[in-house]
Amino acid sequence: MPQGMPSPDIDIASSSRDAIARAIARATLAAGPAVMEEYAWEKGARSKADGSPVTAADERAEKIIHGWLERMAPSIPIVAEEACAAGGSLDGGTRFFLVDPLDGTREFLARNGEFTINVALVDRGAPVAGAVYAPASDRLWFAGETAFFCVVRVGGDLPEETHWRRLRTRAAPPRLVALASRSHCDPDTEAFLAELPIAERRSAGSSLKFCVIAEGEADVYPRFAPTMEWDTAAGDAVLRAAGGLVLDTGGRPLLYGKVSAGLRNGGFVAWGDANFAAGHR
Repeated sequence: MPQGMPSPDIDIASSSRDAIARAIARATLAAGPAVMEEYAWEKGARSKADGSPVTAADERAEKIIHGWLERMAPSIPIVAEEACAAGGSLDGGTRFFLVDPLDGTREFLARNGEFTINVALVDRGAPVAGAVYAPASDRLWFAGETAFFCVVRVGGDLPEETHWRRLRTRAAPPRLVALASRSHCDPDTEAFLAELPIAERRSAGSSLKFCVIAEGEADVYPRFAPTMEWDTAAGDAVLRAAGGLVLDTGGRPLLYGKVSAGLRNGGFVAWGDANFAAGHR
């Protein structure tokens, strides 16, 4: 299917989660060219009301993704970061698309390539399908029942299934590889990591951290500084499908659709090995 053409309607109720994930993946890919155009032009950012940065890349990508999702599943509400920042409704009901058109805006502005385009489908509080596209490095992760990785150049379409690699998390080794945010860290995160047998600590931006764990390259990612649901939903969907889990500070799976909290997440920990996590809640 040409990159500029929205995918045909998909019946969310009757389609498999893997089929939904493929359609969502195409929506993220469609926004890649606009994001990379803005990246090449090196334009600056404005500040939103909450003080966070927003660029033309955020706005262009969100418009493209919104169009794809509306065409793909017109009956499903769309909750998107920039629309919400402009006063749009946070309430998508029990089933809705959650969109972060440019996760890692600070990484985008720092020009380190560690930013992503994130789209997820949330159903009854859980991210059941999602896609994370890193256009600066041509990497795509997507998942429904199953998690996959593939390489897609900017402007390209989702390749044939023979080019996908299935993802599985790894069993926790005696000493763990931990991931931490490149732009945000805090004393609670440091204290949490100090209690674990950490062999190596790596930094990464945006939702790439979930994907690194899903690939079996790391074991734990704690985050106690503030995030929004659109920051985490797509990566969470990929990690859950790969065999991992994301738990809140009460040891429960991270919940989505928290309208009363303004779609803000509390602290959470992403784990690759669910059995290891059970002993460290």
